[in-house]
Amino acid sequence: MKTEKENKKFFPVFIDLSTKRVVVFGAGKIATRRAETLLSFAGELIVIAPACTERIAQLFEEGKLVYKEKPYDREDLYAADVVLATTDDTKVNEDIYSACKCLGIPVNTASNQQKCDFHFPGILEYEGVVLGFNGSGKDHKKVKEVREKTRKALEQIRKEEEKCEK
Repeated sequence: MKTEKENKKFFPVFIDLSTKRVVVFGAGKIATRRAETLLSFAGELIVIAPACTERIAQLFEEGKLVYKEKPYDREDLYAADVVLATTDDTKVNEDIYSACKCLGIPVNTASNQQKCDFHFPGILEYEGVVLGFNGSGKDHKKVKEVREKTRKALEQIRKEEEKCEK
């Protein structure tokens, strides 16, 4: 028999980030994926890390986000509306989480799902509709699989609709 905690699900909430400052600490593979997803949603997207991926550098050069090449400093949190802690240093992620809790800033800690005010969903956009996929932190591979199946099904529907229009 599963415990209540094992059966826990997350309620999907869609929030308007278009006027919000989202700060991502870390600029590795996970941070890059999340930053790319946030680009079309966040009013201002800031990535802070001592080094970054080529993609983050490219997005910075294109003016799509702000990249600050520096280590984490608590002062970087003060103007944030939403924070993602995606560094490869657990202690830094823990400090970001603790500081955000004190400051009342919603935070997602990539290294510890127990220290998240929200989970980062798999996103699929289709004809102006945004779909979010989440497995309550239990099976990321399954979430990705369902998102991909949904994308393919929607593409097939679009193709069939185009055929009917001809």
